[in-house]
Amino acid sequence: MVIDIKADVDAVQQIGAVPKVLDLAARITGMGFVAIARVTSDQWICCAVRDSIAFGLEPGGELRVETTICNEIRQHGNTVVINDVQTDDVFCNHPTPAMYGFRSYISAPIVLIDGTVWGTLCPSTPRLDNFVRLKSSTRFSCWRN
Repeated sequence: MVIDIKADVDAVQQIGAVPKVLDLAARITGMGFVAIARVTSDQWICCAVRDSIAFGLEPGGELRVETTICNEIRQHGNTVVINDVQTDDVFCNHPTPAMYGFRSYISAPIVLIDGTVWGTLCPSTPRLDNFVRLKSSTRFSCWRN
């Protein structure tokens, strides 16, 4: 099956509520970067972003999928919450936080009705000054007609 990534980015960009969802996620978590990413076995593509920390990723921008925690989420389908990388037993030695410079991170899968992980909603921040500690098992489910 061929995936039309550009169509996915365009579709997300056309949803009027997306900027409000990104803003809400940033406000609730206190994190300066929030993205909706389309995640496949081959690609991590930013579909929408709220970036107040100058990370520099724009819609359509790509990260190497194998360098992302979202790739792991695509495989297991569970939300990952890292309150503080430095004290997290699982992620303190994981290469991704150091590579991208984040200290706190959340990634929640966006799941299609058939159970396929389409992508993720992922806030992150390099600082803990405004961060709100979270625990979550949230999944975002979508249905396509």
